[in-house]
Amino acid sequence: MSVEQLIASVRSADSADALLSAVERLSQAKHPAATTCLLEILGFNNPGAAVAAVDGLIAIGEPAVEPILASLHTNNYGARAWSVRALAGIGDPRGLEVLERALATDVGPSVRRAAASGLGRLDLRSLPEDQVSELVERSLQALLAACGDGEWIVRYAVVVGLEGLARHQGQRVSDLSLAALKRALAGLAVGSDPLFHDVVQRRSALALHRIDNSGGTHG
Repeated sequence: MSVEQLIASVRSADSADALLSAVERLSQAKHPAATTCLLEILGFNNPGAAVAAVDGLIAIGEPAVEPILASLHTNNYGARAWSVRALAGIGDPRGLEVLERALATDVGPSVRRAAASGLGRLDLRSLPEDQVSELVERSLQALLAACGDGEWIVRYAVVVGLEGLARHQGQRVSDLSLAALKRALAGLAVGSDPLFHDVVQRRSALALHRIDNSGGTHG
């Protein structure tokens, strides 16, 4: 089927199950022309279809970023939340500001979790070196500020994000910033107050071990 036919199937779906199946087929096409339709799905009250639409937007990748950013002006919180997940999954640096804001202020733990993970895996390979260093530092500061998030699933994602920065962008992280990153992980690995969770502690310890045994150090 052509992408136009797949879009028509989505628009003509007459049940939740039919919509889910149609969106899954459209997402599998990975065609930029599907972006607008997939974004519309994010505003529907159908979580299954929204998950499939997010997967489709991530698969489309860079061509979907500007339309996603433009769609964030909607008053539909659900659609904005799904859009943040899509931006986090794509990893395009144009989504950095959205991810920073979501991690710091969004009311939904799952949205903050997605933002934290996304900040650790931005694809910065196409950018000039000076710009890369600035964006890495911004990502790091956003993650460090979220280490005390009240939800353990968000703190877990912060750990994943910090490890991603150290291991994949390590040479662009200053010595002082890398030291701060490792101090944050060490604190999460040994904390004992109610904010901490055993899973977060173990994941933090693992992240430190991986960083110390990979290229994510300056020594």
